[in-house]
Amino acid sequence: MSTVLIVDDSSTLREMIAGLLLKAGLTVVEAKDGVEAQKMIQTTPPDLVVLDIVMPHMNGYELCRWLKNSTSTQNIPVIICSSKGEEFDRYWGMKQGADAYITKPFRPADMVSTVKQLLR
Repeated sequence: MSTVLIVDDSSTLREMIAGLLLKAGLTVVEAKDGVEAQKMIQTTPPDLVVLDIVMPHMNGYELCRWLKNSTSTQNIPVIICSSKGEEFDRYWGMKQGADAYITKPFRPADMVSTVKQLLR
């Protein structure tokens, strides 16, 4: 069973995404910011990371860059899920190494299908 790490400073959003992914048969772990996520990834790397951009301590762009620049974690797929929906935000997210970019609010089916596609 695949494990997905959800990184978002909003407990409500973490809970909502976790519910969707648990229903889809995935294991879910959560972190409230990039620093907490980094520690979790170093201890037990997940199979995929869903992360927000705007977070305290370390933003999503920084976490994505850190993940993709490390040989031990560079192959972990990253989905940025953010309310920053401008073309530049999407471009910058992909430039940091994100494998997908989903804009909030999103359709639940889109989140689940993107996660499943990247876990194949």
